[in-house]
Amino acid sequence: MTTWFTAADCDLDEFRAVCEQKTEPSDYPHAIDVVDDVLIFPADLENTKTVQAELVRALTDGPGIVVFAGAFDPAVVDRASAVFDDLIAVQRAAGVTGGDHFAKPGANDRVWGALDKFALRDPAAFAAYYDNETLALICEAWLGTGYQVTSQVNVVNPGGVAQVAHRDYHLGFMSREQALRYPAHIHALSPMLTLQGAVAHVDMPLDTGPTLYLPHSQKYPPGYIAFHQPEFTAYFNERRVQLPLAKGDAAFFNPAVFHGAGTNHSADVRRMANLLQISSAFGRAMETVDRAAMLRALYPVLRHFPGNVENVIAASAEGYAFPTNLDRHQPIGGMAPPTQAAVVRQALAEKWDAARFERALEEQGA
Repeated sequence: MTTWFTAADCDLDEFRAVCEQKTEPSDYPHAIDVVDDVLIFPADLENTKTVQAELVRALTDGPGIVVFAGAFDPAVVDRASAVFDDLIAVQRAAGVTGGDHFAKPGANDRVWGALDKFALRDPAAFAAYYDNETLALICEAWLGTGYQVTSQVNVVNPGGVAQVAHRDYHLGFMSREQALRYPAHIHALSPMLTLQGAVAHVDMPLDTGPTLYLPHSQKYPPGYIAFHQPEFTAYFNERRVQLPLAKGDAAFFNPAVFHGAGTNHSADVRRMANLLQISSAFGRAMETVDRAAMLRALYPVLRHFPGNVENVIAASAEGYAFPTNLDRHQPIGGMAPPTQAAVVRQALAEKWDAARFERALEEQGA
């Protein structure tokens, strides 16, 4: 059993063997079609353990991607789109240029933290939108109960270019060097903590650049290392598939599937999708901790500490960037914003006084 992955574990021939498996329709009796190895399901599936088990098989042992045709009522989608357009207009009027995980800031329109913004702006439209049995079915199947929904609206404007192939949150938002620090069993666990989804808010023919996928790629164990390597990117570009979506269709996928948004070649279609990231209820600590208060007390000690400062930082500071407010704490220059621990390291390295450190802590917390 591999305990730690290395870059040398990434073998393109092994990856090809995994990704060139075929999706067998007979394995998924509730699916109504298979398109480019992606399973298409109807929106009116009954929420039973049998159906849930089939969806879990599809996301783990199957292609890793399922599409529900007509999952959302187009009229309900239009009502939500109007709210999202209003939020984008407010951002533009304020001169806000949103950062992006994988695109140049300002190239597209992003609404970070769209879940609560939507609810506060139009709670009736929010309730109509999220009263969705298909969403509940796939979330319960993959994550069980108590799941936590987040949402980011992404509008890829005409000319918006494709993303580089990647995996998603958690380990997919790390550099290769960061991911290598996690043992192999955490690489296997990471996809089970999150479900990725996208609801089409406009019709998305291929020229608008709907998401590119590499079916079955979630089954490659060192994939969180491999997607950073150019030969795997080249293979993705050679083999990826792309499915057109109609307004109201919803795609859900294992976050370990290699994927990326496509280039919008259309002349006038603003490709709007509501990107849903649903997290396991278990992704939380048992106790609340006032880490900022701890660090204010510790900082004078750490400035002259004779032992291993990193050990103390690890025990006291927040070493993970998420969850955060991505409007105020943007992923510019990387896939994740700076952590609280990074602020402490910078302060110590640059010999900040206590007042400057406390101001930086407050700004980071805000």
